[in-house]
Amino acid sequence: MIKNYQKLACWCYLVLSLFSTPIVKSQSKLDDYIKQGLESNQSINQQNFILEKNVYALSEAKSMFFPIIAFSTTYSKADGGRSIDIPIGDLMNSAYATLNQLTGSHSFPQLQNQSVQLNPDNFYDAKFRVTQPILNAELNYNKKIKSKQLDLQKTEILLYKRELVKEIKTAYYNYLKAVNAVEIYHSYLKLVNEGERVNKKLFDNGKINRTALIRSQNEVSKIEASIVSAVKTQESAQYYFNFLLNRPLSDSISIDEIMDLPSGSLLKVEDVNNREELSKLKIAKAINEDLTGLAKSHLIPKIGASLDLGSQAFDFEVKKQSRYYLFGISLEWNLFTFGRDKYRIKQTISDQHAISSKTDYVQQQLLTELKVRQANMQSAIAQYDAARSQLKTSQTYFNDISKLYKEGMAIYIELLDAQNQWVDSQLQANIALFDTWVSYSAIERANASFNIQ
Repeated sequence: MIKNYQKLACWCYLVLSLFSTPIVKSQSKLDDYIKQGLESNQSINQQNFILEKNVYALSEAKSMFFPIIAFSTTYSKADGGRSIDIPIGDLMNSAYATLNQLTGSHSFPQLQNQSVQLNPDNFYDAKFRVTQPILNAELNYNKKIKSKQLDLQKTEILLYKRELVKEIKTAYYNYLKAVNAVEIYHSYLKLVNEGERVNKKLFDNGKINRTALIRSQNEVSKIEASIVSAVKTQESAQYYFNFLLNRPLSDSISIDEIMDLPSGSLLKVEDVNNREELSKLKIAKAINEDLTGLAKSHLIPKIGASLDLGSQAFDFEVKKQSRYYLFGISLEWNLFTFGRDKYRIKQTISDQHAISSKTDYVQQQLLTELKVRQANMQSAIAQYDAARSQLKTSQTYFNDISKLYKEGMAIYIELLDAQNQWVDSQLQANIALFDTWVSYSAIERANASFNIQ
């Protein structure tokens, strides 16, 4: 048993050195998982569909500057209604009668008065109409607004991605924390199992009393229960991590060896200008400025041109005389709207003031969040340093008690207490290490420093 303690002491020194000496290793597996999560997350996919819609909306706004070609035709069949009387008989018959007498012939027949229906009967009109806006300020502002709405949606997607990266990192570190805890408990279980075996032999030979044996048996039961709890914690962390990556919950997770503290470079950063929340407010303010310009666009007249190419005639005849073209230029200028546009302008200006005020508030809020995250990381580093110091102390204490127990100068209860302190120190050091990485991820989120591809 003493040899086992000596082996364990050597292993403990190795663990202590790993916690004491920073070992810089790239977290390549985590980077791969982040990339996978960004590509497969359902919330981001939904936002991409909205982005696609905004792209089409911008294309639609641009297409409004191009001409529109439309074909239309009408056919009318009419009877009754208004008519116009043409007294052609009253006008011409007396003259025709005189001419017939003079010529001694009937070359000039008598005519009937006519009544012509005003509604066209059996009449068609088929044409192509080309319309082209020449000057229209509303179209310009509409295109600008659609373009900025597209930028707004891109920023929204980036915001989703940044939050997801933080969640993936936090879930990954919590999983590693749970994995290491399970390994620590399993290593300790081997030790207490060996202690129980040795104590049983010593008890059978009358070397120790029943108390040491019962205590060693209870310790085995306690560690086994702790292992079950740690495994369940590991499974929960695994399920949540796979959920974020949109994978089957039971998929295995490859892990990086993380034994060093994160860089402290972010502890002095005070810049939050890269936050997507501020970018969204800036874009919203720009959109509101365009809305103000749109409301003022009534001061600029609208000018357009149109060209009709078609044919119209009775009885579906198509001939040279039925073909026609009609070209026109239109101008529309709203000169008086009873203050409607003035009040609309005042509304947009009020919105601008509200957005500016909100921007200042949000910026201060984000800066406060960054300071809190930095304080949390400093606290986590202090906890890690304390845990590392406690691990070193418990290691020394365990070695000393082991020697005394070997020489018969310490009882088993003292040795067991030293073991428990050493295991607790390992667990606390493990928790403190990954808490620093969780805090680091929170700072990355708070100042938007993580580079999202």
